[in-house]
Amino acid sequence: MSVAVITGATKGIGRALALMGAEKGYDLALCSRTLADLEAFKAELLAINSDIKVFIQAVDMSKKAAVKAFGAAILQEFEQLDLVINNAGVFIPCPLTEAGHEQSFELMMDTNLYSAYYLTQALLPKMQAQKSGHIFNMCSIASFMPYGAYAVSKHAMLGFSRVLREEVKAQGIRVTAVMPGATYTASWEGTELPQERFMKAEDIAQSVWDCHGLSPQTVVEEIILRPQLGDI
Repeated sequence: MSVAVITGATKGIGRALALMGAEKGYDLALCSRTLADLEAFKAELLAINSDIKVFIQAVDMSKKAAVKAFGAAILQEFEQLDLVINNAGVFIPCPLTEAGHEQSFELMMDTNLYSAYYLTQALLPKMQAQKSGHIFNMCSIASFMPYGAYAVSKHAMLGFSRVLREEVKAQGIRVTAVMPGATYTASWEGTELPQERFMKAEDIAQSVWDCHGLSPQTVVEEIILRPQLGDI
């Protein structure tokens, strides 16, 4: 059975990714901050496909020790790893030039960048031993556009993806950076803009699974997706 690891899995893009994974028959290792949400989602996934294994763990992805513990637990639960999707992230609007935002900036760096680094470090040896695997890093159009302090973490995430791609490409491991624009998720709740103005989380998830479905000889290094009418 193929295995997919998805962080930030109970909402938005992560949720859509996990639902498609269940439909495809993948065993799943999922995390989010709230155990109750994970337990409810696990039941939903098993109702879709009772033949899969769903491993869940409540994890604060901004905490180094918690991320490492999640990685160790995954290695205990599964003998192989096919897909790792570093999807967990947080957006806090704050400028770099104003004082008083240190905690917000550090939280975004910890959640959006360091979590992916520590989880990849934990799981990569398994993929290297297999000489196979696919890592998706959820970046953003903020990875190449100046959207406040948030963009710094996403610029770094794209850099992390590009360097990782070079370092592991000869080992049979594929790396893809995903850069979505405005997607209708919980972070946009309360907006006065019509839902039709946003991309669907399901569309982002579909692009990930489509890229993963290509032959091992081919990798989509970077994906940019935007709302049809442009950025918001």
